[in-house]
Amino acid sequence: MKRRPIVAGNWKMNGTQEQAAAITRELLAHAVNPRVEVVLCPPFTALAAVGKLLGKSQILLGAQNVHWESKGAFTGEISAPILKDLGCRYAIVGHSERRQLFGETDAMVAKRLRAALANGLSGILCVGETLEQRKQGKTWAVVEAQLKAALDRVEPAAAQTQMVIAYEPVWAIGTGQNATAAQAQEVHEKIRNWLVQRFSRGAADGIRIQYGGSVKADNAAELMAQPDVDGALVGGASLEPKSFIAIVESTFQAKEAGCSTASS
Repeated sequence: MKRRPIVAGNWKMNGTQEQAAAITRELLAHAVNPRVEVVLCPPFTALAAVGKLLGKSQILLGAQNVHWESKGAFTGEISAPILKDLGCRYAIVGHSERRQLFGETDAMVAKRLRAALANGLSGILCVGETLEQRKQGKTWAVVEAQLKAALDRVEPAAAQTQMVIAYEPVWAIGTGQNATAAQAQEVHEKIRNWLVQRFSRGAADGIRIQYGGSVKADNAAELMAQPDVDGALVGGASLEPKSFIAIVESTFQAKEAGCSTASS
């Protein structure tokens, strides 16, 4: 099955509304390849401004987090209905910074994912190991445990149509040290095989798995050439329009080359 690659830009806690608008305008001024699904995830405060600029363009709007309740006394949180009202199509859940810095547990991530899916948002589920866990040979045990917890009550149809998995080794996020293409492919392939067992071969083949962790224009092509790497969750480089566009184009070219090789 040919999966449409997806590249999402996670702007994290960066950008005023004016700065976010400037980045968005520059991206819209370029012809972003329509064969790659592109998602922008600005800070909550810039969602409305960015969403208005994106309008009916092919670039989609996403949020960096989502709460599991629809409304209520949850100071500082934001719900799926509120995000949908702002025009969001995606929500990131379980990002390593949320897990590591803010104590989000697997159970909390699972509730956030279910809330997103139940309210018609697509979830970008982040999983990944720390450097210490990798050194101890626990990479797959950690990733599998995160997958099991998050997908425990997710139906196959929702998983295939509303969910993206982002493998983001914690040791590669914001460090400038990305996983090698071989390391990324190894984990992505294990995730794909696990999804076969959890859902079905058809569902697993339809679920896109992104790589996240110091993805840049100069390493994107090699990473995206891997058969089970279906795109990228981009951090810092997504704040630089030219770099982000180069990553999107590298993703398209790598996948097209892979399809040509497979069919020849």
